[in-house]
Amino acid sequence: MGYVSELQIKEAIANFNFTGNLRERRPFGSGHINDTYLLTFEIGEMGIVKVILQRMNREIFTKPVEVMENIVGVTSYLRERIIGEGGDPERETLNIIPAKDGKAYYVDSKGEYWRAYQFITDATSYDLVEKPEDFYESAVAFGHFQRLLADYPAETLHETIKGFHDTKARFQVFKEAVAKDVCGRAAGVQKEIDFVLAHEDVANVFGDLLEKGEIPQRVTHNDTKLNNIMIDNITRKGICVIDLD
Repeated sequence: MGYVSELQIKEAIANFNFTGNLRERRPFGSGHINDTYLLTFEIGEMGIVKVILQRMNREIFTKPVEVMENIVGVTSYLRERIIGEGGDPERETLNIIPAKDGKAYYVDSKGEYWRAYQFITDATSYDLVEKPEDFYESAVAFGHFQRLLADYPAETLHETIKGFHDTKARFQVFKEAVAKDVCGRAAGVQKEIDFVLAHEDVANVFGDLLEKGEIPQRVTHNDTKLNNIMIDNITRKGICVIDLD
């Protein structure tokens, strides 16, 4: 992703509905797709408030408006479901901070897209497992996320990266790459190639079932890894699914 200037960052900050005096700004997290910053504001007697500011990677997400429309729809729906079940919507889903023009994103003078979220306090996203229970809690959190979205109208979501999760199409690309063998390396990994080819049915199963109408179309996260879960620092329970792109 291209260089982002100090002026662009300041421009973005000035155009979101942030409150208080900015006390600190620093890069945040270990993500490699978007540029992420943690902003700390001081708000009088309320004390310190933290927010997340991100520049979206337009090289990856070429339709950032559609990405944000998806996120607004999903998080708004989750918020209602969480409240209905007596949960805490400030911790159990992402909460978007709108730009001053009311949109869920801001486009700066260089054409870059920015978004902002409330920072979830007293919770951590882990790149490495510290305890076996962390795997369990991440699975529970993803399962909870899927359950809450079971009735969400999946057909209303945009496919923001065409074919990214189409395993049937990806398998075909793999077979074509093996056949062309443009770098002459296939012979050295023939055992691995044979293994993959022997499991083509696994790559095709969901696509075939969807085409036949034998399973419903539903919302899925499709990046269910540990560091896409926020884990409560005290209870060690998975409380929020993040990275909803």
